[in-house]
Amino acid sequence: MVTVKNLNKYFGDLHVLKDINFKVRESEVVCLIGSSGSGKSTLLRCLNFLEMLNSGVVMIKGQAVDPKKNNLNDVRQKVGMVFQQFNLFPHKTVLENVTEAPIQVKKKKKTEAEQEALALLKKVGLLEKANEFPSKLSGGQMQRVAIARALAMKPEIMLFDEPTSALDPELVGEVLQTIKTLASEGMTMVVVTHEMGFAREVADRVVYMHEGRIVEVGEPEEIFDHPKEERTKAFLSSIL
Repeated sequence: MVTVKNLNKYFGDLHVLKDINFKVRESEVVCLIGSSGSGKSTLLRCLNFLEMLNSGVVMIKGQAVDPKKNNLNDVRQKVGMVFQQFNLFPHKTVLENVTEAPIQVKKKKKTEAEQEALALLKKVGLLEKANEFPSKLSGGQMQRVAIARALAMKPEIMLFDEPTSALDPELVGEVLQTIKTLASEGMTMVVVTHEMGFAREVADRVVYMHEGRIVEVGEPEEIFDHPKEERTKAFLSSIL
């Protein structure tokens, strides 16, 4: 689904991503772990061109994306993203938040968009909140609306940038459960997370990053129970 080759990203003189190479297969869940500042979120944002790479290639379903030639909005329709902050429209109801992009971008009829949105809200356990405004929701509920909103565009891959980091601890579980449900249904996902238990349970592969490089990649039991690299061992011993 996604292939990254020799990706480099600079912010001014700061070399943030260094020769990144990795793949995400169809229906695979890949979790990116590592300390803050290791480049995980920047890599995620490069996958749907919210950040432009300085060199290298990102391929979506075998097609190299060229920001100068390709319509990036078309790319982003295939690659949905859920952020740390929920970014909901405060003046629109939950239902209107979920239907906004399908109606405006995909030119769907309002009735069709609403039917699909209600089905998605049911999936994330928030059907009864359809006519509420975001200010009436908990953080966990807002994040689940944000997931429904991303799914409304029918993406082929979903990116999650630390989807639980802005939540109170007691609300983390409901969001992780929603992501687990998507994983069980075969959605291709790349998740930046600090939730190691979640990564161990849900990921098909775990990617450990440090100082802008991929240090180690493996199945969860390999990374968490038998890490090969000293850097990985040091990171895990400091948090587990």
